[in-house]
Parts: sequence; C-alpha cells; structure tokens
Amino acid sequence: MKTLWKQTTGFLLIISMLFAGFTVEAQDNGDYITVSGTVRDQKSKRKLEYANIAVPGSNIGTVTNADGEFSIKIKNTQLAKEVEVSHVGYLNTIIPVNGSDISGIVVNLTPTENLLDEIIVRAGDPRLIVEEAMSKIAVNYSPTTNMLTGFYRETAQKGRRYINISEAVIDIYKTPYDQGVERDRVQIYKGRSLLSQKKSDTLVVKLLGGPNLSVYVDIVKNPDILLDKETLPYYSFKMEESVMIDQRPQYVISFTPQAILPYALYQGKLFIDKERLAFTRAEFNLNMDDRNKATQAILKKKPFGLRFKPLEVSFLVTYTQRDNLSYLSYIRNEVRFNCDWKRRLFATSYTINSEMVVTDSESENVTGIPSKLAFKASHSLSDKVTDFMDEDFWGAYNIIEPTESLESAVNKLRKQQR
Repeated sequence: MKTLWKQTTGFLLIISMLFAGFTVEAQDNGDYITVSGTVRDQKSKRKLEYANIAVPGSNIGTVTNADGEFSIKIKNTQLAKEVEVSHVGYLNTIIPVNGSDISGIVVNLTPTENLLDEIIVRAGDPRLIVEEAMSKIAVNYSPTTNMLTGFYRETAQKGRRYINISEAVIDIYKTPYDQGVERDRVQIYKGRSLLSQKKSDTLVVKLLGGPNLSVYVDIVKNPDILLDKETLPYYSFKMEESVMIDQRPQYVISFTPQAILPYALYQGKLFIDKERLAFTRAEFNLNMDDRNKATQAILKKKPFGLRFKPLEVSFLVTYTQRDNLSYLSYIRNEVRFNCDWKRRLFATSYTINSEMVVTDSESENVTGIPSKLAFKASHSLSDKVTDFMDEDFWGAYNIIEPTESLESAVNKLRKQQR
C-alpha cells in the first residue's frame, strides 16, 4: 500500500508543456437512439449527480454529471425497451424506450427512507463484516477476463477557471478478480485535450497515469490501496446507518486510521450488500493530519522554490450488479492543493478532477492489450491526445455529459487557440 502512489499515479508541476497527438480510425456508428434528461430528488427537486443510467440486460451505461444531466446512446440492434436510473438511497426508476430519441426528460427519484424503516439490519463487529466481504471477492466478482469500454475525463482548475480539459474513450483489460492487477492494462482509443494558452497559466499541473485509475483504484481487485489484510488493524471500523443501493439494503461501515505509520492512510465509508456481502461502493480520502506524508503520496515533482500544500485527495468507487456478479462501474478522484512561490503573499488554489465510467464491456474472445500500446503510469493524458476542434468527436460513444460550467470553459479555451 505504501508504494502504490509511487508506482501508479502522481502529480507533476512543470513550467512548460509538450504537445503530442495521435489519430484513430472512426468508430462505425451505425444507427442509434439517444435518451437524455435530468435526474432529481422527487421531494427536494435537487439535481442528483453520479446517478447510474443503464440499459437492463446489457453492459451499456453511463452516469449523470454534477448538474444531474445525462445522455445515453443505444444502438437500434440492442432492441432496448427501457432505461433504468438508480442512485444510492433512492428507488430505481424505469424510462420506457420506443425506438425514438427522447430528450429533456426529467426523472424524479423517490428516497427510500420509508422502505429502510422496515428493514432491520443488525450486525456484529463491522471489521469482521469487511473481512468476510473480502473473503467473498472471488465468488462475487467476475471470474473471467473482461474488456471494458470506458469514458475518462480529467480537468485542472486554477481557482475556479479551467486550465486543462482532457477526455478519452479507453479500453480496460481486466483479468479475473481472483487475480491481481499486474496484467491489467488501459489503452487510449480516442481522446482530445484543451490547454490554456494564457501566460499566467504557465504553471501547468499534470496528472500522471490518470486513465489507469480504472486499474489501480479498483479497490476490490487491487487490495493494496485499501482492502489489504495486513493494514486492516491500522483502522478503526464503525457501523453507520444503512442505505439502499439498487433497491438492496447495504451495510455502511466507516473507517478511520488508528495507527501512525511512515505513510498516509485513508478514512471513509464502505458500502456492502447485506445479502451477498459484496462491496458496492467506497467513499474515501487521504488523511491530512500529516501534510508531509500526504504530499509524499501525491507529489511527483515541482519547480524549485514552489511551495505545495495538499488540501484534499478523495475517491469514489462504485460497482454494479449483473447476473449475480459485481462489476466496476464508476471511479471519481478529486485533488485540491495550494501552490505559492517563496516570498509571495498569496497562494493559488488548484483542483484536479478525474472520473471514469464503464459504458460497455465484452467477456467473449477477449485478448490483452500489448504492452507497447498500454497507457503507462508515467504518461500524461494531455500529452497523448488531439485537440477539441471537432464538435462531433464522440459519435456513437457514450460519455459523461459536460456540465454547463465545463461547456463554457471549453468555449473559452477554444477561442484562445484561434
């Protein structure tokens, strides 16, 4: 666990930027319909972010953005009859599909408080529940090799202003869950990037190995980051109030560090399916009690004289159930930090957000990704993809809809390049 960040991902602060791109063959779009709209809480009308949008009986899916908006593309050959919307703490809702585009639909999800009142969840030692769920990983998760298709987005903000936006469709090769991540790989299939051209943004923040979140932050398959039997004694576990996910009751177990180690630990919550004892969700962040340890965990390199202060490193990992097995669904990572030069009065705040949603998968006739094509931990996505000028860039691929603020930032950065 203590070497995970050094091996996989980090942050590199540099003064100049190198540009590199590549071309790919266009996807055969075929005919498809698009279902789009907004997901809200039925009572409060609050827009719900990160709600799951899926075609039942298939591997096709996406999530809502921070504005609660979604758009999902479904090939006509899928013969889909409905789209299912789900969110932690809410009842699932079905959208009927009749073979035509649907736009502007508002999906109101019903909270499950009343249903939970009827479910009595009693448990013993929460750590023992976590250990039992760990012991069931081999039977609760995919026993075969899978090739996942995912959409990955990474943004860097200086204050509230976007200075870097990178996106890609990725292939994720995953071996069975009873194996480690050593042979799991990510390949960039198609991507694009926009970088600020302002001189004041010459301090560029790069996230190394970003798309590899799909491999290394899969906490179920990669125990080194969190679910390591050797490090469990370093945490204190507590049972929290239960919730519903996909209309199934969940244990919610919080954990906090209870040991002082040479490296930073995490704190957060684990969501475990009560019946199957499968991990369905994890929310956790790097402990900031010791800023030096937190800095060592995330900072790869910085210019001489620059002072770096980490503020937050948080993760969200979710899994979806299909045919009595669980599969990786969504990963989100947010890093906030301040930078300032010595003898300067004010610090500048930066935020890096990265997220990946699995939009499709294949388990038959799956071949691996050659090492020479795999995205390396030392790679930066913004150096490996093309620009943003093609408005129809994604075609029939499913993506995470951009928020209103992100669309505005794209337009501003495009103008800088003209």
